[in-house]
Amino acid sequence: MNYRKAIPWALTALRAVLGPALVVIAMFWPAPEWWLGAMIAAGFVSDIYDGVLARRWKTVTPALRTADSATDLVFYLCVLAAAIARHWPVLRDRIWWVAGVLALEAVHIGFDWMKYGRVASYHAYSAKVWGVLLAAAAFTLLCFDRGFWILTLALAWGIVSEVEGIAMTALLPEWTHDVKTLRQAMILRRQMRAEPVLAGRL
Repeated sequence: MNYRKAIPWALTALRAVLGPALVVIAMFWPAPEWWLGAMIAAGFVSDIYDGVLARRWKTVTPALRTADSATDLVFYLCVLAAAIARHWPVLRDRIWWVAGVLALEAVHIGFDWMKYGRVASYHAYSAKVWGVLLAAAAFTLLCFDRGFWILTLALAWGIVSEVEGIAMTALLPEWTHDVKTLRQAMILRRQMRAEPVLAGRL
């Protein structure tokens, strides 16, 4: 495997390791909270550049995008768990937002598996915004004990993002990756439904 294929996979793997490590440190090791902030920042940077580099080097594959999506899910759930472990009163005040995000995520994953037999990998703009907001909220909360409004915004936006992902799965008859918006999903749906008709006329 050459470096253009290896580096995006390595960045994804880094995030897969950082997420559980973040939870373990937050729960069992009284490390300074800036350590946790640094780990969140490293994971966030890896989330950006695994896709950027893979696209630039034209090494994007369905396997990489699926792994990227699964790792994103694990990492950001771990970020949320670390915030709960260190700042439970803040999260408790927003428990219904947290419950809503987690419930919709479970519905989304279950729907994906029922329809496609694997998790969707849309990497929508709304999901990217959610990742930015959640990372910013966790960073400011853990490092500075501030930014509570960012956390509320992140959780509310997470619900929006999950609803969009569920709607995309409802629209798209076949698994695909890198669907950036609901509008793009609608266009792809029309194209996918038109292809069998065109094939039948040939």
